[in-house]
Amino acid sequence: MEAVAKLNNYPTSPRKMRLLADLIRGMQVEKALAVLEFNPKHPAVPLRKLVLSAINNWKVKNEGADENALIVKTIMVDGARVIKRMRPAPQGRGYRVRKRSNHVTVIVDAAAGPTEKPVKVSKKETVKKDVPASKAAAAK
Repeated sequence: MEAVAKLNNYPTSPRKMRLLADLIRGMQVEKALAVLEFNPKHPAVPLRKLVLSAINNWKVKNEGADENALIVKTIMVDGARVIKRMRPAPQGRGYRVRKRSNHVTVIVDAAAGPTEKPVKVSKKETVKKDVPASKAAAAK
């Protein structure tokens, strides 16, 4: 059973936060926490706290279950409010400064066992395999 944790209106740009989110997406939570702990980017600290919160939410939902098999199933970074400011510019003008923020949603879940779907072979593939053999026979 999956657990969710959300961080709303964190004052850094979504692009900077997505760099870290892409880094830990699909990882085991222990490895993701280690990566975030030693990452020099400033959004790594709140993202690490968010993953810890998601783990604790999962523990509350699944009492007595093993947390070693948890993975970061989904992590989404969405844009949030944008604070608009003006910066003085030459000749009495003003440049617009857009201070962005973001919303982050983390979903953790126990890793499912290896499930492989049977591979279907279409008739077209078998025909393609037979065609070169027939061309080779025709060439001789």
